[in-house]
Amino acid sequence: MSLTRKMAAEMLGTFWLVFAGCGSAVLAAGVPGVGIGWLGVSFAFGLSLMTMAFAIGHISGCHVNPAVSVGLWTGGRFPASEIFPYWIAQLVGAVVAAGVLAVIATGTAGFDLVASGFAANGYAEHSPGGYSMVAALVAEIVLTFVFLMIILGATDGRAPAGLGPIAIGLGLTVIHLVGIPVTNLSVNPARSTGPALFVGGWALSQLWLFWVAPIVGAALAGFAYRWLGREVEPAAEV
Repeated sequence: MSLTRKMAAEMLGTFWLVFAGCGSAVLAAGVPGVGIGWLGVSFAFGLSLMTMAFAIGHISGCHVNPAVSVGLWTGGRFPASEIFPYWIAQLVGAVVAAGVLAVIATGTAGFDLVASGFAANGYAEHSPGGYSMVAALVAEIVLTFVFLMIILGATDGRAPAGLGPIAIGLGLTVIHLVGIPVTNLSVNPARSTGPALFVGGWALSQLWLFWVAPIVGAALAGFAYRWLGREVEPAAEV
């Protein structure tokens, strides 16, 4: 598969993840009486990733996340030469998704994109639960680490065939259930960058954490799975 087609698939997949996940938070989570809440947002992120994993996994691997590309590289599953092209495609998809969502969200009277937070990730006063920067950093590193371990394990050649997208999608759902109160949950620098560019101000000043923490967590998971998942050669008979 050509790199251009892989990048196109990554752009599409990241667009869908950000549009569906952040869109559910912005448009549907807080509707009085019928809003889907954090549980619904968690499922929106998980299901959007699951559907794209089935749709484009065979084309690009469905990373749709710069941290995933890094984790797969440190795990020995992805060439370093394709990391930055994938990042570019993922960022373009995320920014376009945030732009489309902004057009839709501002189509109703009284909606203030900046005041709403626009599903941007944050810590301290911009954390849904008021969690500190240290708490946010730890949560994002740990949750990204677990997410990559799920991805690496579910896509291992020895894992049950065809079930990887389900495990990965459900994994992202559970991770959101844990992390939304802390940071609005990122584990994905592209997902964080899209909304932050439209909110500006505090969202951009805190964006560094949502690049550093997921990449660190993902890189550590790649190294860890190389050890954990390594096949041991049987001892030779004497």
